Amino acid sequence: MSHICLVTDIQDGQAKAFPYKDRDLIVVRRGLNVYGYVNRCPHAGTDLNWQDDQFMTDDEQFLMCFTHGALFEPETGKCVAGPCAGAHLSEVSLEVENGKVYLAG
Repeated sequence: MSHICLVTDIQDGQAKAFPYKDRDLIVVRRGLNVYGYVNRCPHAGTDLNWQDDQFMTDDEQFLMCFTHGALFEPETGKCVAGPCAGAHLSEVSLEVENGKVYLAG
């Protein structure tokens, strides 16, 4: 398993980018749970963020693609609004052990 970060490196309700293969990995924190996705919009193929680590809507309810405003559920990666509604972000399996986030597999 590859160590990515500490759970506490990410503010609760927020997301951060970490290097992953040829793209960044988005790690979203919800309490002690984390969710990982490839930073690539399924509609436009662009990064979701427009500035470093700017992924969440103001109310912290959704990940947002800043290219065209698509909204994604942080826990599932499913697009719930926008031109790619029903599509999903590419999930990356993560594991948490003793407060450390690892890339699973």
